[in-house]
Amino acid sequence: MEIINQKSALRTDPQLLVITHLSQLLTYVTGFGGLIVPLILWASSKDSVIGMDEHGKAIVNFQLSMLLFTILSIPAILLMGLGILSLIFIGIIAFVLPIVNAIKASNGESPSYFMTIRFIS
Repeated sequence: MEIINQKSALRTDPQLLVITHLSQLLTYVTGFGGLIVPLILWASSKDSVIGMDEHGKAIVNFQLSMLLFTILSIPAILLMGLGILSLIFIGIIAFVLPIVNAIKASNGESPSYFMTIRFIS
């Protein structure tokens, strides 16, 4: 019996990169899909799509950072309402940056999420 190793060739798929960025907006619909769906898309196609590894790591790091900042903002509500302001800021940033980076991905540029802790490098 002969084992044949068939590696799939790398392909360019900017539409999948855009969908991966925009799938972060599922957080506003389901509450948790903005982390799970991009994680599944990244894990399943990071070896077959050019640029998916870079974009996927940026997305997962951004989502984990936003989750951490949200968790830290909740107790900060007791400190003169600073947590409420930070939650509003997090909500705006988590809505705008995926759209901006989806446009960058469609143009073939690298993602740039600020305020991101690099959990995965």
